[in-house]
Amino acid sequence: MNTHMPRRRNAVSAPHRRWAALAALPFVLAACGGGGADPQAPGEVASTTATLQLEPDALPAGAEALAAQPTFHIAPVVLEAPDDLDAQDANRSASLAPKFQQVPQEFKALSTQRLTPSVLDETLAKAVRLGPAPQAKALQDPVAAPLAGTGVVTTYSVAQVRAAYGFGALPAVGTLPAGAQAAQLGAGQTVYVVAARHNPNVAAELAAFNQKFGLPPCTPRVLPAATALPLGAAPVGGCELLVAYATAAGGLAPAAPAYDEGWATEIALDVQWVHAIAPLARIVLLEAPDPSLNSLLGAIRLANAMGPGVVSMSFGAQEGAWTASVDSVFTASGMTYLAATGDSGAGVSWPSVSPNVIAVGGTTLTYSGTGARSEVSWSGTGGGTSTFVATPTYQQALLPGVGSVARRTVADVAMNADPSTGQYVAVIKPGSTAVQWLSAGGTSLAAPMWAGLSVLANASREQASLQKLGSGHALLYGQVGAVPGNYASAFADIRLGSHGTCSTCSARAGYDQLTGLGTPNAGALLPLLAGAAAPAPAPVVTPANITGLVGTPLTFTASVTASNPVTFSLSGAPAGMSINSAGVVSWPAPVAGAYAVTVAAKDNKTGLSGQGAYSISVAAPVAPSVTGASIAGRPGVALSFKPVVVAANPLNYTLAGAPSGMVVAADGTVSWPKPVAGSYSVTLTAKDTKTGLTGQGVFKVQIAAAGPVITAAAMVGTAGQPLTGTITISAPGATSLSVSISGVPLGMGFSAAGSTITAIWPKPVAGNYQLVVTAKDSAGLSAQVTVPVTIK
Repeated sequence: MNTHMPRRRNAVSAPHRRWAALAALPFVLAACGGGGADPQAPGEVASTTATLQLEPDALPAGAEALAAQPTFHIAPVVLEAPDDLDAQDANRSASLAPKFQQVPQEFKALSTQRLTPSVLDETLAKAVRLGPAPQAKALQDPVAAPLAGTGVVTTYSVAQVRAAYGFGALPAVGTLPAGAQAAQLGAGQTVYVVAARHNPNVAAELAAFNQKFGLPPCTPRVLPAATALPLGAAPVGGCELLVAYATAAGGLAPAAPAYDEGWATEIALDVQWVHAIAPLARIVLLEAPDPSLNSLLGAIRLANAMGPGVVSMSFGAQEGAWTASVDSVFTASGMTYLAATGDSGAGVSWPSVSPNVIAVGGTTLTYSGTGARSEVSWSGTGGGTSTFVATPTYQQALLPGVGSVARRTVADVAMNADPSTGQYVAVIKPGSTAVQWLSAGGTSLAAPMWAGLSVLANASREQASLQKLGSGHALLYGQVGAVPGNYASAFADIRLGSHGTCSTCSARAGYDQLTGLGTPNAGALLPLLAGAAAPAPAPVVTPANITGLVGTPLTFTASVTASNPVTFSLSGAPAGMSINSAGVVSWPAPVAGAYAVTVAAKDNKTGLSGQGAYSISVAAPVAPSVTGASIAGRPGVALSFKPVVVAANPLNYTLAGAPSGMVVAADGTVSWPKPVAGSYSVTLTAKDTKTGLTGQGVFKVQIAAAGPVITAAAMVGTAGQPLTGTITISAPGATSLSVSISGVPLGMGFSAAGSTITAIWPKPVAGNYQLVVTAKDSAGLSAQVTVPVTIK
């Protein structure tokens, strides 16, 4: 049996890592059962030769220097080890609430972005030596803010995450399902985790993770450099973890890359959460020698050469004009590529921006172990519109609720990524066997989970004799996103949250750049991705804004569209709020505040659920406002006035201090048919008939024999012809007099001489007008006359 080593026709300088044209460069690898030191393992195919053709390196000179960064976040707390509930029953914690742990004071100023166990240990050691510092040293990346909010970290187990997103139950610990049940857990499928540098403890970390959460174990093995490619079919009898050291040229290296703690943490996170979602799939970890784009592209090419599967990429670099030049690496047959969108807020990164890659954004997850999950967009999630990549075909059709996009826009989909609502990850430092537990997040958490989901879809498609998922975009946007019933059942549409201040930086109904189409309802989405007939549409609950007042019973009916009878439930409801079988929400005694309440409707026949967010604002009731005034009248002349009152509800009126004969009507009008001379202080009280709150106004009523007398005749004129009129006012005994005239038409003026006021209108305009003349004397007595003005 002959073994051919890699050959190049012409020597090329190593720093540039360029290759000759395809026609001139056959790259041949061969193995005899994997080599004498490592006998051929299950899943490999014995072959005399396996030939790889290297694609030309199209990276421009400016892009060769770019390096990618892992996109993980770690909550600034060393977690207590998870309890052993799931070690004996893998689904035991599914119905329980997640764990909560306070962030220590000395950790609160740490950035969560790419936070590593060593930084936590060093910070803790310093605090022990010196006592807590007023301001702990921030991590190397100033973009990410310290953990905000309450300072409490929520951490979810495997069973809780699977339950929240609707994945099936895990098999009993120690059992190995077969057939269709094994396929539902990813048996026979391969997922490639692409990363840089080396994690020497990845197998031990995964073993600790599996033991704690009752997951099937994985048989670890390092692939020799002479391994025959492509790999054989993945085993169906259990999980295996293959570690491959990639070269920048897309081949297998004989030695591991250098260790890097940040990348090692990323690798642990990726491998464990791919396995959590697809626990029987084969995992191939591809470790690039460094995080340069050339080396990572080489690792992706090596994945392509290994055979069909799903590629998970939890790293990113700034996009550029070079992006399209390497897109061909994401077009291998039978491959699905997924990448994290980034973890520093609004922005576009490679490789998620590629139109051939499913871009995975992030959310903040809330799940209590029962009922439906609740999510908002994570403030750190990447996403946006590319500067360089044209709109792909699948995004040219109208997207649900938004419409078309200007260029390639990411994300496509999302899952939990907030480190403050993180997920358990086991890490082991080099040279140690001690397991440290972290609460991990970042879109690098969401990407491997979506990779696991894609593996499950491939397994189901294989059971149905269908081709592998491939790029997946056409199915996600077409059969699922563009069909309202499918979209409502298969995705949770994330409508709250923002990751920046741009016009598109906030979540909205339908597609948005933060979470794409949304997060998966796996039970409904997987059958659609597997080519099943469209299920009956899930109920659609229409969100709404509801307002109420403290103490006033609040009721509203949830608006639901459903094919069958539904069962209603509430989550996030304040104490005392309930919903009945007809969808009527009631709250007998509302308490002031703002509430986000989710109404869920479950189809009684199909089991599908829909939910809608109701924003409820309850304000403290406001007492009526009554404006007091001074009122003047004459003895024996009927007096009537209506106070100015502002109130939200119908009112009852009462008078206090009123003279005999004065009454108030139901509409608040005060009348006194036969006033008697004198000064009176009358209090009008207005009582809200719903809240019982009252408001008062004091009215000073002056009834005097004297007072101003206004004499004025009606004024009649012709349009365009000058008009004059006279108003005479007398006020016997008064020392001063004030006069106001309202209702004055434009162009009319006045002149005063003694007690006579002359109205002058040089160019009257046809119409009927009323001058309201009010005179008030120094004693506070007043008179009012209305003077008609008719212009023909």
